[in-house]
Amino acid sequence: MAEQRPAGDRRKGLVLGVFVGKKEEGPVQFTEAGDAFDKVVSGKLRELLAISGPPLKKGKTRIFHGLHQDFSSVVVVGLGKKAVGVNDQENWNEDKENIRAAVAAGCRQVQDLEVPCVEVDPCGDAQAAAEGAALGLYEYDELKQKKKPVVDVQLYGSDGAEAWRKGLIYAKGQNLARSLMEGPANHITPTRFAEIIEKKLKSVCSDATVHIRDKSWIEAKEMGSFLSVAKGSDEPPVFLELHYKGSCDASEPSVVFVGKGITFDSGGISIKPSANMDAMRADMGGAATICSAIVTAAELKLPINLIGLTPLCENMPSGKANKPGDVVKAMNGKTIQVDNTDAEGRLVLADALCYAHSFNPRAIVDAATLTGAMDIALGSAATGVFTNSHQLWNYLYEASILTGDRVWRMPLFEHYTKQMTDCQLADINNLGKYRSGGACTAAAFLKEFVTAPHWAHLDIAGVMGNKDEIPYLRKGMAGRPTRTLVEFVAQLSQDKQAFRK
Repeated sequence: MAEQRPAGDRRKGLVLGVFVGKKEEGPVQFTEAGDAFDKVVSGKLRELLAISGPPLKKGKTRIFHGLHQDFSSVVVVGLGKKAVGVNDQENWNEDKENIRAAVAAGCRQVQDLEVPCVEVDPCGDAQAAAEGAALGLYEYDELKQKKKPVVDVQLYGSDGAEAWRKGLIYAKGQNLARSLMEGPANHITPTRFAEIIEKKLKSVCSDATVHIRDKSWIEAKEMGSFLSVAKGSDEPPVFLELHYKGSCDASEPSVVFVGKGITFDSGGISIKPSANMDAMRADMGGAATICSAIVTAAELKLPINLIGLTPLCENMPSGKANKPGDVVKAMNGKTIQVDNTDAEGRLVLADALCYAHSFNPRAIVDAATLTGAMDIALGSAATGVFTNSHQLWNYLYEASILTGDRVWRMPLFEHYTKQMTDCQLADINNLGKYRSGGACTAAAFLKEFVTAPHWAHLDIAGVMGNKDEIPYLRKGMAGRPTRTLVEFVAQLSQDKQAFRK
């Protein structure tokens, strides 16, 4: 149960930002909101900051009590240098990232004091401040009796109210993905995942269409590759299909998102080591992020048509499971030799990608926690993107600069395709000939099921979880890159000619 607070606890916290002064060791610069508050308290905040320690560094906090009758606690947070803008080495907007990290740290201080409400300085970018607050406070504790105190987050003043609302919605979308990824596999089954997303999408857009397709539909569509993975588990597979029609032109082609939805990945017969296997409850991170992005786009009422496709199942060992050396047939007729049953994500995506083409898509974007090799290559710094379209890459890249949830382009060379199609028993193997370049050979496999001119594959294995790398996310499943997908869609909704043949 949640922490009990005294009835009528009206305490309120305040988070205010300060920039590093023009001289490194000189006095800090207040934001507009901080300056205004300091005037209200007759310069007391500036005075206390000066005598309480050295100038506040980026991401650091200092807390003061009893400064103002409306606020029991005032947390001052370091924003670093002012107006830095886009850092070309880091590939992100440094101002926005600094605000997210600082505000998250300040809000957590208020939460630790069990103060029920906090007002947040917009710090010159209300959307980034809202994202930092809502992402920084989130922690998965749904199954615990003792929960962290709930903190109501509000904007301090009225500057940037619309941007603040937008930031809260972006963060809520990522937090939805985090909760789905973190939830145990016995709670987030394929059926339950589909039900949760249907409820969320319908709650923000009543005329969205949701199809929860069962095994008989999957069989009728001859998705033999997907079914070969699903058959190893007693948990029935689901093919979840979402339609959001935000454009005023209903006939406008949709952007189709495809998400890998393995709700638990044991590896199947090619079973994984037991150490850390519990993390494979998040192997549906692709499905979680693309579905959360669509729910978010619907809540923002973005003027764009979107479709979400997620093949949902478990990958389990059993007498019915795929065996190494088995040959299965995908929806497009291609045969696949399954040499490793733990390379199952590409098998379920193959059929979903084939099906995506039936909608005459404007573009196809798939997301999947696909390969350990991606984690080895980039770690948690960025999502690896493989794409056949420079235009699509540019949209994703520009979106990621704004969100701070970065992407990095990876190669789709024929060099890798040859390693997959040189196959003894079938048209293509689900395992590369060599150990090297595993993320690239996996992408090359998927490319064999794509004919659309604008397709991107996002390998999100490296960004699946957070230890301490992203300061405004607590330890746990990260829900990345949901906000980048939302920003991508938001920007694309303003350019009706992009990706039009």
